[in-house]
Amino acid sequence: MIFKPEFIENGFFSEYPRPQLKRQSFFNLCGEWDYAITKTSDLLVSFDGKILVPFCPESKLSGVNRQLKKDEFLHLSKHFALPQGFNRGRVILNVGAIDQCAKIYLNGKLLFEHNDGYNSFSVELENIVEGENHLYILVTDDADSPIYGRGKQTYKRGGIWYTATSGIWQPVWIESVPTDYIKGFKLYPNFDNQTLTVTFDTTDPQKSVYVSVIDQNQIVKEGQTDKNKVVIDLKGLKPWSPNDPQLYPIKFNYGNDAVESYFGLRKFSKVKIGEKYYFAINNEPIFLNGLLDQGYFPDGFYTPKSNKVLYEQVSQVKSLGYNMLRKHIKVEPDLWYYYCDILGMVVWQDMINGGAKYSPVRIAIMPFIRLKLKDTNYKLMKRADPRSREQYVLEANRLIDRLFNCVSLQLYTPFNEGWGQFDAVKNYNLLSQKDSTRLYDHASGWIDKGAGDTNSRHIYFRKARPKSDGKRVLTLSEFGGYSLRVAGHESSPKKFGYKRFKNADALTKAYKNLYYNEVVPLIKTQGLSATVYTQLTDVEDEDNGIFTYDGVLKIDGNTLVEINNKVEKAFKEHIEKIM
Repeated sequence: MIFKPEFIENGFFSEYPRPQLKRQSFFNLCGEWDYAITKTSDLLVSFDGKILVPFCPESKLSGVNRQLKKDEFLHLSKHFALPQGFNRGRVILNVGAIDQCAKIYLNGKLLFEHNDGYNSFSVELENIVEGENHLYILVTDDADSPIYGRGKQTYKRGGIWYTATSGIWQPVWIESVPTDYIKGFKLYPNFDNQTLTVTFDTTDPQKSVYVSVIDQNQIVKEGQTDKNKVVIDLKGLKPWSPNDPQLYPIKFNYGNDAVESYFGLRKFSKVKIGEKYYFAINNEPIFLNGLLDQGYFPDGFYTPKSNKVLYEQVSQVKSLGYNMLRKHIKVEPDLWYYYCDILGMVVWQDMINGGAKYSPVRIAIMPFIRLKLKDTNYKLMKRADPRSREQYVLEANRLIDRLFNCVSLQLYTPFNEGWGQFDAVKNYNLLSQKDSTRLYDHASGWIDKGAGDTNSRHIYFRKARPKSDGKRVLTLSEFGGYSLRVAGHESSPKKFGYKRFKNADALTKAYKNLYYNEVVPLIKTQGLSATVYTQLTDVEDEDNGIFTYDGVLKIDGNTLVEINNKVEKAFKEHIEKIM
């Protein structure tokens, strides 16, 4: 079945935000809220003005355009009334993400506290009333905090570090469920056995969930849980792959609760051919040709102006011949992963870095020297505070839970370039046990501890000549970073990139040489199986995107397609030769 996104042109973030756990009850809370920024946590009755949710107050699209400081409180207030008959037993507030720490009040009562700037959460609104309700969210955010994940946020932007964001930056909505309902579920497709195992978290495990797999609007497979688990035979169904992203709707009925979702039958692994390892999807070796994707937008920072922007960006990248995006130290709304699922775009997902402030000197020399640092030295690695290490593990586990059912997500990166890295081998073991269906780049770039599934190299300032270690898949997980400023489309008066070019012809020539004279030879001699070019778009002071910040392509699209096709052909010829 072909899945197509449906965009509500006259709505504001009105598309259902969570396509893998969808119910008919949907009350959208995106839009205008009252806001104030104060020095006190006392709840307010009067406010500074209106903010457009889900945009952070730092962004133009929010209507506020003001930085929340570490000693300030952001107050967000929304009055609403549910439609008549909406409440079916329980009413649940769902929040995509709030940066960084939030207290949730309803009708003056504190219901929930959430301390994590990137992961979603849900809370039952136990004291909701018929008629008008008052939702109040109190937010604090310290972008310098050594405790919480912060990504690439900073109060003093520059180079590879970007404007700090705060507050609500992903969709917020309300749904209603019966008293007994499905809290969550996990999908385990088994390509080799042609089965799908589903495990459920329900309010009453003794009650069964009825499962129906749909194709062409007909039930083609079905089953019923025993102790919250069911195994469905998928023989005869087509697999999912980047070239043929076949997905199937699946429905769950649990008493009076009905949930819609979808899945793809696929397998991510690495295979040994000759003396080297290669990435494989459905047991077939594949070259993953990707771009580094920061997920920043010029007018909304962490949030695009609409869901359609997310879809069109992924679709355009796919049309240029790339088949992978590395989501760099950021978590997107659930719909972004859905768009990757339906378009056949493989996802590499970074965990969120944190810890104390990193040494600028060490970051500057890392591209030239692969330092042999001990990541068990917590002080050296900026993880001296045990709360920071505990919070990292908590956030990483939440992220895996959130994205577990994503069809296109092939690989996780727990640590990047030593930023707050600690106990990389131990954390790899813990995370890979939690989700063994994915591969792991345990320490992308610099401080390699020999674990994980990839020998992951970042090479910017010299010719790429990494060698396979014969134990893991060789990847160029960051390289390139070529810079070109396009007149009238500069994102900043400042300039930052790794190699600068004066015009599109010079950039195109260098880009082509990079792939033909470095990537293709590495495929043939070292079994290179993936590349991540830096990067998708210009971001603030960085002007090294293949697109400008506002979407102008710097290299002719047909040329990029030609280059990417030749790289794929070189990989296929290499595999045929050694098999």
